Amino acid sequence: MINHISSKENSKISFTAKQLAFCAVSIAIAFVLSNIKLLKLPMGGSITPLSMLVACLPGFFFGPVIGIVTGVAYGLLNLIVDPYILFPAQVIVDYILAFGALGLSGFFTKSKNGLIKGYIVAVLGRYAFAVLSGWLFFGEYAPEGWSPLPYSLAYNAIYIFTEAAITIIVLFLPPVRDLMIRLKNMATGN
Repeated sequence: MINHISSKENSKISFTAKQLAFCAVSIAIAFVLSNIKLLKLPMGGSITPLSMLVACLPGFFFGPVIGIVTGVAYGLLNLIVDPYILFPAQVIVDYILAFGALGLSGFFTKSKNGLIKGYIVAVLGRYAFAVLSGWLFFGEYAPEGWSPLPYSLAYNAIYIFTEAAITIIVLFLPPVRDLMIRLKNMATGN
């Protein structure tokens, strides 16, 4: 094992070289895909070609701990390259928690249709943090007649759930399903 992240002596997160390589490649591909905007909304958020799926793969391959750590790293990369900062707490919600939630896909790594289940849970986690951020930090942008929470629910649903629906359709395609199985087997050595 090569990379240890430790908060206490007894609790370590370890990546093998192979896991680290797969996670790094996933972050890189997700980042490139996130910069291809199929639709960009005026107040932030965009529909991209499968970037959330690629960011969910480390969790699905290696479990939730490695998935969440990888998601946080992906969020920090987004923060470094294209920051939008209003408040320190907003940075934590938008970049650490929202992207870290993509690692929730790892709770379904051994489940039948685990990638689809994990992807849905991960997207819901990201959506929850995006809504929280919109409600707490961007509520002033709600149009007249909208309160911040319903506006944040609607606004964030537009881009997050549209990309999720497209991704789920793509995941049901037999060649993509077969590719995901092969990639998981490569990543985990099965």
